[in-house]
Amino acid sequence: MGEIEDLFDGPASGLPAPLSNKAVLNGRTVLSGRTARYRPAVEARAPIKHLAGYAPFVAFCESGGAPAGQLASDVSALLAFLRTNIGDISAEPGLSEAATIFVGNVIAAMRPEAHWTVMADGSREVGTRDMTITVDRLVDGLREADDGMVAGLLTQLAEWAAEEPDGPALPALRPVPSGQAREPFVRPELPSRDYRNADGEAIGYGNRWGADSPPADSYSVETHGERFEGLHKVARALIEYLESEYDVDVSWDAAHAADVSMNTDEVIDVARLTPRDPLAAPLTFVVTGSPGVVVHAGALHDFPFPICGCDACDETAESEASRLETLVLGVAAGGYGERYPVGRKKWAEYALFAADGSGNESGSSPRGATTAQLAAAEERLRAVPDGWRPWPLKRSGTSTRVSGPGPA
Repeated sequence: MGEIEDLFDGPASGLPAPLSNKAVLNGRTVLSGRTARYRPAVEARAPIKHLAGYAPFVAFCESGGAPAGQLASDVSALLAFLRTNIGDISAEPGLSEAATIFVGNVIAAMRPEAHWTVMADGSREVGTRDMTITVDRLVDGLREADDGMVAGLLTQLAEWAAEEPDGPALPALRPVPSGQAREPFVRPELPSRDYRNADGEAIGYGNRWGADSPPADSYSVETHGERFEGLHKVARALIEYLESEYDVDVSWDAAHAADVSMNTDEVIDVARLTPRDPLAAPLTFVVTGSPGVVVHAGALHDFPFPICGCDACDETAESEASRLETLVLGVAAGGYGERYPVGRKKWAEYALFAADGSGNESGSSPRGATTAQLAAAEERLRAVPDGWRPWPLKRSGTSTRVSGPGPA
């Protein structure tokens, strides 16, 4: 590495641990509203702002008469240099990788709280809570980008860099799951079907693209959405399981769909589960005709399953069932926490730790709740600043059904 990698603040570091982020969809380059991040349950490490591995690009710049130090502080000049030399850069994988890291470091330096994140698929993002850029796609994208696209990106970066910091960084929300049910949840058997494309070829959902990026025409295209029908069965099994293991009131009533802030189509069944501890997080299950399930957890956050059914995301009923179980069982075990309001923009944050300790997930969003819901959430969350409590285990003879006829 040596002194050639001293162009950014602090020592150059290695990559952070990957995150599983199925909320990052459609191959986005710049974005972000809500971000859900899942990682192995390991000790948190400091965010990475200065990533090592860009020395070959520094040497390339110097050989072309472009001082890398100047490019490091001028993103407009950097993008112009990359566009001029993109052919030579892309022809050498090592150089392209170094250029990608350099670009990411430049973006990370534009905001004090910006940092690197590695997604589960190995793609790398740089940004903050309110905007992230997938830098792996940025360098390659410059080959196809026209002047207007580059100007738009530069404008967005300039506006992002000029924004006031969104308040001081808060300590990580780390709820600890401790409420262990007596019996483990057993997933019901899911339907097994063959799915075929227009040419009659079998579709192997879950592993369609391998190590390659999804084709451009697979985004926003949904085929065989019926493959998620099994989620209805899993949701109802989870409700029955929670009812049998925990001291909880279960109410089947379509009116509870109002708990969910996000749009839901063709509501089939709605069940609200309220643990008999006011400091434990309630859950509302909305079974939809998509087919899918939306779960409202605690005070503010909605979790859709599938989060996206498009062909590019390539989800399966099994993968989404695992996510659903992680959420529901983690909440019941006390591994769920929420915070609102956060920062100048009044974000809502959540953290979820799996009941079995296998991983954790966190995210933030600008919210879609009503003013009344936000006020109620702010009041309620003051009582659980470190996370919701575990659900109380069921006592023998406890009645849990309070209203409604049950699932259809």
